[in-house]
This record gives sequence, C-alpha cells and structure tokens, in this order.
Amino acid sequence: TGAISSLQRQLEIQESQLRRTTSEKETLQRKLRERETQLQAMSTKFCSLRDERKHEEMMATLEKENCSLRQLITEQESQLAEQSKLISDLQGTVRQLKAEALASHNHIQKQQQAQEAMQRQAERLQEQELQSRVALERITSRLERFRSKVVQAVLSRAGSRAPQAELPDEEVLEAMQRLLSEQLELQQLLKHKG
Repeated sequence: TGAISSLQRQLEIQESQLRRTTSEKETLQRKLRERETQLQAMSTKFCSLRDERKHEEMMATLEKENCSLRQLITEQESQLAEQSKLISDLQGTVRQLKAEALASHNHIQKQQQAQEAMQRQAERLQEQELQSRVALERITSRLERFRSKVVQAVLSRAGSRAPQAELPDEEVLEAMQRLLSEQLELQQLLKHKG
C-alpha cells in the first residue's frame, strides 16, 4: 500500500508537471500567433503609408522589428521543441508509473488472497483440533470408566483388599490377567469334576 501511495504521488507530480508544460506550450503558441498577427498588421500598415519618407522610416523600423520577431520566433520554436520533448518524456514516465502501480496492486491482491487462504486453513485446523480434543476427552472418560470397572472387578474377589494408593495401569492390567487366569482354571477344574 505504501509503494502504491508513493507511485501515485509520483504520478500526480508528473501529471502536474505535464499539465504545466502543456500550458506553457499553449502560451508560447499563443504568443507566436500574436507576433505573427503583429507582423501582419505592421505589413498592412506599411502598405497603407503614402509618404515616401515615412515609408522609408517605417520600412527600416519594420525591418528591425521583423528581424527581432524572427529571432523571437526561432527562440520560441526551439523552446516549443524542448517542451514537446519534455511532454513526451513525462508521458512515458506516467505510463511507466501507472504500470508499476498496477503491478504493485496485483501483487498486494495476490498476497491478500494467500493470507485469506491461510486464515481459512488455520480456522479449519483449529476446528479439527477442537473436535480432536472433544474426541480425546470422550475416549479418556470411557477409558477411566473401564479402568474403574476393572478395579471394581479385581477388588470384588473374595480375599481382596482395597489398595492403599492409586494403582498404576500396569498393576491393574496384571490383576485383571490373574483374575481371568484364575477364572479359566476354575472353569477347567469344574469340568474335570463334572
């Protein structure tokens, strides 16, 4: 955004300079037309003079003014050519700045789209994490209920005593295996005895 703002400021400066140069060019062209009009008016005035002496004096004055005007026209045409070149250069710079601004805008748009995609993916991952936490809590709860049932089954045997502290999972598993083995032996013994 800062790059686009900078480019837009440069663009505005270049366009302002272009307008100023165009205005100066139009002013020079207007002056040139005025000088040509003056020259034409003086030539017309010369034609209307009847007195020979005044005619010669006017002729000398006209010649001087004509030379002066021609020199001024030459200078103004030179300035006009320089202004035209400057206008052409400024137009090229303006086109380049517009292209850079457009490229920067496109780049920023792509970055925003990528950021939005990452945001959506992060939201999906957060939702999946929440679902996983809920599922883990459900499984943990079921495991605790199963463990409690196993402990109750082990402790419900005749001759069992309540543990002094919380039993580790390995001891609960061993006790469960012993209980199953004993029940299996008891069933086999009962089968043998009829």
